[in-house]
Amino acid sequence: MNRIHVLSLPGVGPLRIVKNRRARRLSIQLRPFEGIRVVVPRGMSMAAAECAVRGRAAWILRQSARVRLREAARTALGPPTAELDRERARIILTTRIRELALRYDFEFDRISIRRQRSRWGSCSARNHISLNIQLILLPERLRDYVLLHELVHTRVKHHGPLFWEELKQVAPDARGLRTELAGIALQPP
Repeated sequence: MNRIHVLSLPGVGPLRIVKNRRARRLSIQLRPFEGIRVVVPRGMSMAAAECAVRGRAAWILRQSARVRLREAARTALGPPTAELDRERARIILTTRIRELALRYDFEFDRISIRRQRSRWGSCSARNHISLNIQLILLPERLRDYVLLHELVHTRVKHHGPLFWEELKQVAPDARGLRTELAGIALQPP
C-alpha cells in the first residue's frame, strides 16, 4: 500500500509525497489541477525524500510557473477541439502550407488534418504531412513555424544539426518560436 505524506514548501505550497514499492528512483511530477506529487522509491526514508525535494525547490518553482502558463495558454486557445471546423482547418492549413512550399521550394506528397494528442504535426518517410487541427487556433507566426518545420522534414528526416540549420534558413527565429510553442499545451481531443 502506498503511504502519502504532505510537505509544504514556501512559495510552492503543498506537495504530496507518496511511497511506492515499484519506484526505482525519486521523481517529482507536476500535474495540472492535481498539484505536485513526489514518488519515493522503496528504501528511501521520508526524511531523505524531503531533503531531496527541498534541494530541488527552485526547479519545482520554475516548473510550477511553466505548468500554470501552459494551463493559461490552453484556456486562452478557445473552444475545445471537438468544436473545431475540420473543413475550415483543412482549407486554411493546406492553402498556407502550399504557399510556403512554393516560396521555399519544398515538395510533399499529401496532407492530412487530424486531432492529434501530442503533436502539432509530423512528416512521414514518404513526405506525407499530418497536421493537428488545433494549429488554426495558434497565432500565424507559430502556425507557420510548425508548417515550415514539417516541410524541412521532407528534406531532412531527423532533428540533427543539419535539420536545425535548414530550418533556420526559412525561419530565422526558429529557436524563439520553438520555445514559445513549447509553452502551449494541446487540448485533449
